[in-house]
This record gives sequence, structure tokens and C-alpha cells, in this order.
Amino acid sequence: MKFRPLHDRVVVKRLEGEEKTKGGIIIPDSAKEKPQEGEVVAVGAGARDEAGKLVPLDVKAGDRILFGKWSGTEVKIDGQELLIMKESDIMGVVG
Repeated sequence: MKFRPLHDRVVVKRLEGEEKTKGGIIIPDSAKEKPQEGEVVAVGAGARDEAGKLVPLDVKAGDRILFGKWSGTEVKIDGQELLIMKESDIMGVVG
């Protein structure tokens, strides 16, 4: 991928949600909620504080993260559906 996010933005690939419930019921595509878990694909250099000093991001490429239901902007890059969001939209790193 030839895309580098700027400042405190992060590129995320959604991880697919479960297709079955714990009881074994198959969930059709129309009833599935979009997963709120993803993998960081690329990160920007960081944001600048009030003094102009660069503050690096806490996440890095390869991290599994949780983010808000309505977080980010959906984009398609090289045929792959991705999300671009600010680091502040990320709730935490999994694992």
C-alpha cells in the first residue's frame, strides 16, 4: 500500500465479526453489525503540542485495536476497504 496518514491519523483494517452466535445461529449479512475491532495498517508521525514539539502515537502498525462504532472515515485503497481515524478515536489496544 502506498498511503501514509498525516499527523495523528491511523489507517485501520476492520477484523471480520462472528458469522454465528454462540448458540450456532448463522447471522445474515444484512443483520450483522460492523466490527469495532481492527488491525492498524499505518500510522502518521504524530501530532504537535502547543509548543510545537512532535508527540508520537501510542499505536503502531500491526496492533489490534478497539474503536467506537461510528469512528473513522471509510476509504478504499488498492481495492481494500479501510478506515482512517484519529488516534483519539481508538479506545485501546487488544492483547
